[in-house]
Amino acid sequence: MKRADIGIAVVGAGRIGTLRARLAAKHPAVRFLAISDRDPARARALAEAAGAQVASGSNEEVISHPAVTAVIVSTPEQQHTLPILQALERGKPVLVEKPIGFSLAEADKILDTLRTTKGTLRVGYSRRYKECFLRAKEQMLHGRLGRIVGGLARVYNSRAQTFAILERDPHATPVLDVLTYYVDLMCWFLEGNRPVEVVARGQHGIFRAAGYGADDVTWAIVTFADGAVVNFGISYALPAEYPTLGQSDRVELLGSEGTMIIDDDHMDHLLFSQKGIPHPYVPGHSVNMAFLGSNSAGDWAVGDFWGPLGNETRAWLDHLATGAPTVHTTPEQARINLETTIAIEKAVECGHPVRLPLQAES
Repeated sequence: MKRADIGIAVVGAGRIGTLRARLAAKHPAVRFLAISDRDPARARALAEAAGAQVASGSNEEVISHPAVTAVIVSTPEQQHTLPILQALERGKPVLVEKPIGFSLAEADKILDTLRTTKGTLRVGYSRRYKECFLRAKEQMLHGRLGRIVGGLARVYNSRAQTFAILERDPHATPVLDVLTYYVDLMCWFLEGNRPVEVVARGQHGIFRAAGYGADDVTWAIVTFADGAVVNFGISYALPAEYPTLGQSDRVELLGSEGTMIIDDDHMDHLLFSQKGIPHPYVPGHSVNMAFLGSNSAGDWAVGDFWGPLGNETRAWLDHLATGAPTVHTTPEQARINLETTIAIEKAVECGHPVRLPLQAES
């Protein structure tokens, strides 16, 4: 399969939709670009910036456009399901931002439609496309660690970003919104070995005092089917001026024949500026010291966008153009990721181990 006449509809003209649209506009195989957003003015503004041919306030209009051959869904999490279903029912491949749905029931509805339509769907867990994690996966494919018996994945950020997340969606907690990336990474590294039990604890104060239900710190022990034990941790409650601009993380894998430690805190590239450094996720917020490279999507540099989201988007467009395989998260794995993060929050709430799989709830 090789084609040079791809038409892309980007559904959702927010921050990630803007990046996806601008990257699609630069791809040599993309000949048509359409943008939609529930705010038509925002769709028009992005269409003008990216050179798109069509802008609309109707998602269905751009998805159904005869020149559109594939769809990128970049809406807020709770609005993913309908445009995915519309695209699949029209036979158009879809790349959707994580998570696959807002509930297990929504995820199951998408998977049912996928089976019925025999369509194509991939989920944007862009951490897979960060170079350090791609290198790690290569070592796993060669079996250099032997059998994985344990591991750790933890991620830190400031409360400034968490408040921005919660203002957008009060239900999108750090566990559901961010720790899910690391659940996906560990499941990818331990491919074919799924989580079966979760024990978790959380500590709250900062966000609940502001009227939200999110915990300040969450730690979980997740047991996999073969007995491997992985510790997941997240705190998105560090002081607002903390230098991370997206995600500071550390991943460790312990195997029967080796170990791998991935230091992704970004303390190796510091910038201090009295002029202030704008935070990519929080409008109007800046810091004087920044860990450069910690923006989880990537960074603009010398006129182009580099990093995980850029790598992921280009890989998907290359796949559409040439049929080249990719390592995007499958919808089946995305459902496991969603289920596991829901189980972590359930385990924090109840204080007892939670077994997987969970029963779907609407």
